[in-house]
Amino acid sequence: MVERHEIETFLTLAEELHFRRTAARLGLAQGRVSQTIKKLERRIGAPLFERTSRRVALTPIGQQLRDDLLPAYEQIQRAIARAIAVGRGITDTLRVGYSTPWVGDLVVHAGDVFRARHPHCDVHVREVQLSDPLGPLRSGELDLQITEFPIDEPDIGAGPVVFLEPRALMVPAGHPFARQETLSLEDLAHTPLVTVTGRIPQDWLDYHLPTHTPAGRHIPRGPTTAFWPEILALVAAGKGVFPVSARAALYHARPGVAFISFRDAPPVAYGLLWPTAGETPRVRAFVEIVREAVGIDDGASM
Repeated sequence: MVERHEIETFLTLAEELHFRRTAARLGLAQGRVSQTIKKLERRIGAPLFERTSRRVALTPIGQQLRDDLLPAYEQIQRAIARAIAVGRGITDTLRVGYSTPWVGDLVVHAGDVFRARHPHCDVHVREVQLSDPLGPLRSGELDLQITEFPIDEPDIGAGPVVFLEPRALMVPAGHPFARQETLSLEDLAHTPLVTVTGRIPQDWLDYHLPTHTPAGRHIPRGPTTAFWPEILALVAAGKGVFPVSARAALYHARPGVAFISFRDAPPVAYGLLWPTAGETPRVRAFVEIVREAVGIDDGASM
């Protein structure tokens, strides 16, 4: 009877046609690959590969064996992968949200890796609106998301910070701030701040859209809106300024708007969120892929 590892070694060598690459792919010594193929050829009673110092090629019998084995082997692999996915609960659909385009880039990349590793679970990606950053998680429309911290809500679990972005101020192009190389948080006391309204945690608003500078000076309030496109329009129209990640300049540059970096503001932290009652194998698997994508290896866990 042909053993499974013999079939796997044969099919890998039939694809690679190179003993060293086959050994590296299977995590075996090159001599072990040669021994396994020789044993299989003795069992079949005919050579499966033509070997020279320059090349490795399938014999006609080897080609026929590959063509006969490969569909059945792939079907077995799919069946095993399906059973593992079901056993781990990584099936159906994972719904992931993001708050900004640059976070969306990360989520889409992680979704591609997730689908490759868990082919029986699809990933749906959607943007989370500024006016209701936690609503989709709470309603069950999303399983997890990456958004700006801080979030400290009893029904929302917070995972690791996945990356940090320098903070900047979006200002009208004709504003005096637009002529400066950098700004201080104290400068916010000299210009109206566009604010947002909606179902937004108060501590999040206090952190990102403060009412006072670090020295205690009042920050005047400008127009209020619930939508990001309106913030861009209001700033361009000279109605106020708005704090953003510095990377926003790469995604939202438009006439009438300038982006000036803060020299004394803490960075914007982006982290993973999920409902505390919704920590599933799918969510854990996606979190691990995001951690890998951004190079988190400090042992932080859910």
